[in-house]
Amino acid sequence: MFKKAPDTLVIISFILFLAIILTWIVPAGEYLRQEINGRSVVQANSFRYIASNPQSLWALFTTPIRGFIAAAEIIGFVLLVGGAFGILNGSGAVDAGLQRLVRWSYERPQYKKWIVPMLMLLFSLAGGTFGMSEESLVFILICIPLAHKLGYDTLVGVAIPFVGSGIGFAGAIFNPFTVGIAQGIAELPPFSGWEYRLFIWFIFTFVSIVYVMRYARQVQSNPQNSLLYGYENRTEAINENEPINEFTTAHKIILCFFAFSLILLIYGVNKWDWYITEIAALFLALGVAVAVVGRMKTEVMVEKFQSGAKDMLSAALIIAFSRSILITLQDGKVIDSLLHSVALGMNGLPTYASVQIMLVVQGFINFFVPSGSGQAALTMPIMSPLADLLGISRQVAVLAYQLGSGFFDLIIPTSGVTMGVLAIAKIPYFIWINWIWRLMLILFLLSMVFLAISVSIYSV
Repeated sequence: MFKKAPDTLVIISFILFLAIILTWIVPAGEYLRQEINGRSVVQANSFRYIASNPQSLWALFTTPIRGFIAAAEIIGFVLLVGGAFGILNGSGAVDAGLQRLVRWSYERPQYKKWIVPMLMLLFSLAGGTFGMSEESLVFILICIPLAHKLGYDTLVGVAIPFVGSGIGFAGAIFNPFTVGIAQGIAELPPFSGWEYRLFIWFIFTFVSIVYVMRYARQVQSNPQNSLLYGYENRTEAINENEPINEFTTAHKIILCFFAFSLILLIYGVNKWDWYITEIAALFLALGVAVAVVGRMKTEVMVEKFQSGAKDMLSAALIIAFSRSILITLQDGKVIDSLLHSVALGMNGLPTYASVQIMLVVQGFINFFVPSGSGQAALTMPIMSPLADLLGISRQVAVLAYQLGSGFFDLIIPTSGVTMGVLAIAKIPYFIWINWIWRLMLILFLLSMVFLAISVSIYSV
């Protein structure tokens, strides 16, 4: 029933149409704003109604290009970073490193119980640093036979790259495509607050590994404990005599360069006030370094770069169209009116309760906009000033977005990655939900706790 879920771009376009209608229904209004510490902050109790400015249907066709113009810096950032990672993936270093780890597990069976936790940790780190998501599709066909070889089932094989990277994506320590964009829109220093996100990432990763390994041991002790018992025919892992990609010195140097880039990223944003321009430059330099070390021909490097940027084209379109929604609401002078209504509805609630509502709202929106960067562009222009009105730090608003748009990606049927993973693994959607719902509940409750704590950590 979920095979024909609407494309995200179609949903965004429909929301744009609804935004135009809202400009005819919602009275126009505005808050006074003032500059505080270099950012525009809404002044509480300054709302007033003004003359309406409803938008015509022509805005449905004119605002998307304005969205591209308004979000040009973010879109360029996404495309350039995507291109750089296209070169990194094209070097074969990541694949070779994983294959070496798989072969290592064959040769040392006494350590096999550590293989799944170690791989999930690596995938989680990838999700939390450079936003690994779609790339997990590539590793499904490697990790499923590995799981079978270890005595587990296909669910465990899928969980290794998919849950691993998904949890890391939710933790988003230095994810440039979610936290990086959201903090930019919220006018916060890039990747600020990473220490608390690191703690959240660690807890999420630990809980998920324990959850997966508990199930894996049950399947290993009795195959009938598998939720897929009777649904799957297990295959043998990659033939041990089958040649694998050599893990060359160049591959090792490339992975060291990648690790160094992440360290430099942390230092740069904290000590040198790096922002989108410098971060994009860092990843571009990484791409060039990878191409040089990997001895890529110029045409191959360009091809890999273009391929990586092409993979991010969908995200770029979603960002632009999401920004067009904001432009339409701004032209219609109704954003502040909507903020005023929401603020009144949440007036009197403890801040701890308000942030939980933000989390639920972000999770609900994620069902319709399963793109992390697209959701940031859509919701943060509203959530940031709302946080000002409620006396909540914008850092907390970003955290609510990060969590609400993060781990829910593991279950929403509108996500192309989720449905693609299940299709490749031939796992029925209802079985996947039956397996993962307990983990989702645990993560949701943890998110509520983390948000409540963040209210005390981050001052307005």
